Amino acid sequence: MARISSCVVLAVASVFATQVFAQTAPKITDFKPVTDAVLENPNPADWLMLSRTFDEQRFSPLNQINKSNVGQLRMAWTRGLGNGTQESTPIVYNGVMYINAPGASIQALDATNGDLIWEYAREYKGLNAGSARSKSLGIYEDMIYFAAPDGFIVALDAVTGKVRWETQASYGGQTAGGILVADGKVLSNRTCEQGKRENCFISALDAKTGKELWKFYTTAAPGEPGGDTWGDVPVDQRAAGPWGLPGSYDPKRKVTYWGIANPNPYTRLTRHNGKADAVPLTAPVELYADSTVALDINTGKLVWYYQELPGDDWDADHNHERILLRTKMNPDPKHAKWISPDVKAGEERDVIVTVAEGGGMFVVEQGTGKFLWARPFPYDVPDINMNHIDVKTGLTSLNKDKVFWKDGDSIMGCYHNTRGLWAIAYHPGKNSLYVPFQDQCLTMTANMKTKAGWGPRKGIIRPGSDPAKYMNIGKIDIATGEMKLLLSQPQASSGSALVTAGDLMFWGDQNRRFRALDADDGKVLWEGIVGGPVVTSTITYAVKGKQYVMIFTGEGQSVTAGPLLLTKDTMPQAVRGHNSVVVFALP
Repeated sequence: MARISSCVVLAVASVFATQVFAQTAPKITDFKPVTDAVLENPNPADWLMLSRTFDEQRFSPLNQINKSNVGQLRMAWTRGLGNGTQESTPIVYNGVMYINAPGASIQALDATNGDLIWEYAREYKGLNAGSARSKSLGIYEDMIYFAAPDGFIVALDAVTGKVRWETQASYGGQTAGGILVADGKVLSNRTCEQGKRENCFISALDAKTGKELWKFYTTAAPGEPGGDTWGDVPVDQRAAGPWGLPGSYDPKRKVTYWGIANPNPYTRLTRHNGKADAVPLTAPVELYADSTVALDINTGKLVWYYQELPGDDWDADHNHERILLRTKMNPDPKHAKWISPDVKAGEERDVIVTVAEGGGMFVVEQGTGKFLWARPFPYDVPDINMNHIDVKTGLTSLNKDKVFWKDGDSIMGCYHNTRGLWAIAYHPGKNSLYVPFQDQCLTMTANMKTKAGWGPRKGIIRPGSDPAKYMNIGKIDIATGEMKLLLSQPQASSGSALVTAGDLMFWGDQNRRFRALDADDGKVLWEGIVGGPVVTSTITYAVKGKQYVMIFTGEGQSVTAGPLLLTKDTMPQAVRGHNSVVVFALP
């Protein structure tokens, strides 16, 4: 077990015996390497990846903080951070917290008080490192891995912060996703430029050496499966970035699962030289945009895919986590609009669950990608962008009334950024998914004079909805598909969800409120007010038997400003640019 040591010198001054403490920087000692076995079955006290475990459930077995005592929660420590974008989640191992600080520096902190142990500050020539958007760090053996905004994957010594190796993994595409370390490989995802395929890939590097092992391009080329789904778009212009939350992993199947974002440019008109009908409205279209892809961890080869949104016309990303779980199947037609006839009530299946930024919740079989059931998310309204699934084949179809058929067309479509870069959570004891979401739609005009294909464009509160219920937390029964609202409010959020064995659900908003909710009925059991908007993060860990709950304050690059504008009249003026670490514990 790693220990954190520091040297303290005591001096006595004046007749009042004033104590003066001089403290040197703490150091990590007795570091134990993180093995594959540790990653597969982590100590509940640790938080070793974006959602704690390979299945991305964001469930913690810790229960020291529970319904009976959470009202006593108090701030344990806080630490200010520099200026810049904050979209990441830290990791904690044996009492050390490793964070990706704004400006793309890496810090190791004492997780009990926030004292700095070491910092790695990289020189970024010609780049605005303040806009770096990496979502997570990785840990393996005695190294910390991060995706730098200059296209390099960097391995740092976990004890000292010194560079062990670095590999340039992409050129011109920011590694805006995150890191997943699995099977001795460092997997990373990234952005790719409008209409350029070259950086549209997921890559795997050898965790010990940084040597590239494989690369999976997220847009299919001619001659490959799905290569004919792009119509006449030249292969070098087929772009759909895997830039969102990093993937999940099944160590038994040796398969990793990732979500891919929208094709770009945004509109079909722009992608296909003014011809909206160049590709169909029904999947498969422009693979593997807005799809789940299952990849062999050893080779990077495609095992299967499932496309949730074919031929996206609105930048409705489907690049969030793919949650792995086993559940009884009993989808209720009152809640699950589309149900495969092959689903037998009461049977158990290993499934993948995803909830998209642009709306829609999908449940598919983990082993094959076979469609099982789906529901409009959050609500079934006439303006949804994907409005039909063939339940026998699982093939999805667009709402033709929301497609841009000619330049200058305008639409009001749903949904838009209904969930952003924050992560959702699953409580296995309740077989329920906890999803913070915004009841938000999109107004957009096709404009082929612009590179992205649109203008103007903005998010709006869904017409006809209650503005007082703009931001919500939905608890969804994975067996039936039924959603119950635990909390509704007018103020926006970009905070991740966390559920614990203490039957608590933690979540924070842009109005500086961080809360603990009863995971059964949503009753707010505790609330703390912090210095700025709560963003992503939201983890829990323990050191020497004491449980802590941690959040970042700050702002995402693109998903914060729009909701703040929509909700500016429902809260005091937002605190902007306040980046910090805030940690709570029982007294």
